[in-house]
Amino acid sequence: MVPNSDILGLLIATLGGAAIGLERQWSGHADGPRARLGGLRTFTMLGALAGLSGWLWTLGFSAAATALLVGAIIIVGVAYATASRYEVDATTEIAALLVLAAGVLAGIGYHRLASAIVALESLILVEKSRLHALVKRVDETELRAGVRFAVMALVILPILPAGPYGPLGGIRPRELWALVLFFSGLSFLGFLARRIIGPGQGYLVTGLLGGVMSSTNTTLTFARLSRTKRSFEREIALGAVGANAVLYPRVLIATAVLNRAMAWPLASYLAIPALIAAAVTALGALRPAVKQAQDKADRNPLQLLAALQMAALFQLVVMIVEVARQRGPSAVLTSAAVLGLTDVDALTMSMARAPHLTVEVAALAVAVGVAANTLLKLGVSIFLGSARFRVIAGGTLAVMLVSTLAIILL
Repeated sequence: MVPNSDILGLLIATLGGAAIGLERQWSGHADGPRARLGGLRTFTMLGALAGLSGWLWTLGFSAAATALLVGAIIIVGVAYATASRYEVDATTEIAALLVLAAGVLAGIGYHRLASAIVALESLILVEKSRLHALVKRVDETELRAGVRFAVMALVILPILPAGPYGPLGGIRPRELWALVLFFSGLSFLGFLARRIIGPGQGYLVTGLLGGVMSSTNTTLTFARLSRTKRSFEREIALGAVGANAVLYPRVLIATAVLNRAMAWPLASYLAIPALIAAAVTALGALRPAVKQAQDKADRNPLQLLAALQMAALFQLVVMIVEVARQRGPSAVLTSAAVLGLTDVDALTMSMARAPHLTVEVAALAVAVGVAANTLLKLGVSIFLGSARFRVIAGGTLAVMLVSTLAIILL
């Protein structure tokens, strides 16, 4: 009797082939005088054959499995050789090879991976026109920036040592480069958002997205940016406020997941500053942005030099925090304030999982950490931001800080 898992693998392989075949039939590549390899029926059988090949391999019949798969690959190769005489387009044949690969994976038990391959392949085939239109809109600047960022993330990052090296917590090259990637990626994301949405709302969207990962880093990036892009000071400042507005639901959601009982006491501390940030962000989104010509600095989407400078500044802050940690008392609230300067997420997770603390004390510690983090971002806004950035972002952060401290003291 065939196990249910093996039947599932064969079913995934067959249906995966049918899905790709349906798209090929629908797009017209399987019919007419210049029809390609096949359509619904051919791809369905290819998927079933590949799944059967994978299943036979698991049973130990490697020769039969190999013969089936090689035979199918030869058929695909012959089909391409025939069709390429009048049209050099290998999309259908490559799709067939991917169906074979996904089918084999499904047959040997990798059901999720096989399903993911088929789903992604179907999406790429169906969205052909949109993908081609997207490529046409990409200019040389965007292409160069994308390739450079890929090299930074996929080539440089993996070869850097983890560390740490040196005193005061040490220097962690891989962590610092990850920060450089974050800052550069945020600049690139903002560049793309402004191209798609427009200069004004693009900064706000970038700030909201950046706040999902790190409101501190986003505020630091936007403060520096406000000095070089004076035409968009208001929009950049509102983007920084938007990043800070995202911090509060992010912390509350993480707390609710890790320790549901702690979520309500924490919400009582964070509700008012969260509403302040959300209100300023909403007002900024409703107010129409002033249309300006494209900034020349936009031709440098990655802002790599600024990203390196900000990573170095972040390392300096980490070392200062480590000195304060070593010299200060080990009380919970003091430690929370110090840790909150650099990493609110780590503080939230540690407090939510602290077995020796009551939920009230843990919630208070997180609130103190958030206040310390807000103080740091207020300092960043004042010392690194432009005049208008200091008024909008710094002023909002100041009101948020005062309200948080008032609630903590009360």
